[in-house]
Amino acid sequence: MADIQSQITNLTDKLMDDYGKGRVIDEMKMFAYPDKNIIIDILEKLKIVIYPGYHRNRNYRTYTVKNNISLLLEDIIYNLMKQTSIVMKYAPEYQNADDDTIAKESERITFDFLDKIPKIREYIETDIQAFYDGDPAAYNKDEIICTYPGLYAIFTARIAHELFLLGVPLLPRIMTEHAHSLTGIDIHPGTTIGKYFFIDHGTGIVIGETTVIGNNVKVYQGVTLGALSTRGGQNLRGKKRHPTIHDNVTIYSGASILGGDTVIGKNVVIGGNAFITSSIPEGARVSVKSQELMYNYDSKHSVERKEIELDETWFYMI
Repeated sequence: MADIQSQITNLTDKLMDDYGKGRVIDEMKMFAYPDKNIIIDILEKLKIVIYPGYHRNRNYRTYTVKNNISLLLEDIIYNLMKQTSIVMKYAPEYQNADDDTIAKESERITFDFLDKIPKIREYIETDIQAFYDGDPAAYNKDEIICTYPGLYAIFTARIAHELFLLGVPLLPRIMTEHAHSLTGIDIHPGTTIGKYFFIDHGTGIVIGETTVIGNNVKVYQGVTLGALSTRGGQNLRGKKRHPTIHDNVTIYSGASILGGDTVIGKNVVIGGNAFITSSIPEGARVSVKSQELMYNYDSKHSVERKEIELDETWFYMI
């Protein structure tokens, strides 16, 4: 036992020496960073505010919706103001601001964001309708609200986007990465999304920061709306790197649409596994070229090749 304690002491001393090297990972600002658990709790309470009749609030015992929402808002306001105050130092214009200035700005941002909730609810209502209209496996809208990961990812993205537009650092990304970890759907909070957005299945979807998505867009699993190249690193910050998707576009599974100059016109249908790096005109149907399967049974048999015919089943693969 004494030997184990001695080893622990030695390891502790080594780590303390390692912590003194002045690197980013050595910083000891335990109360200067946002609390991820609190931010996730804010998101969960906002879910109750957005869907007041669908999610129970176990922390309060109230008998009216008005009282319950009032208590929830009080909790959200307190924590969102506090977490916003912590992260405002990451905004260049507030790096040298005093505490009073940051507190006032955090209060303003918090109430400006909460004023956006009716707009967020308006858009989410259209998303629910798009899910119901687009998925024959959805038997009712309650099922969509309670179980569909795509809707949760969109709900989170819409909340995070409003905070992003208000210039709040870190918090929006923590929210969307939380949704990413739960759903497998990666939507950057900078993404602009129109009404009636439908994500079916969803796993593996990646949507980049400067993507613009119009109304009535459907996206299936494995789709990437990404940058053509990120080799420019930080020099690309603030530039349009991701595609623009106009109204009434359907993008089937496994398709990749890349580049800030890439514009997908209205009413376009992108077939499964398409790889697109240039603009597509309005009304087009895009499909991959015929593919070839190769069979190699064992060393005694030659490789057999078979061309795949691209019928409608392949094009609309979901």
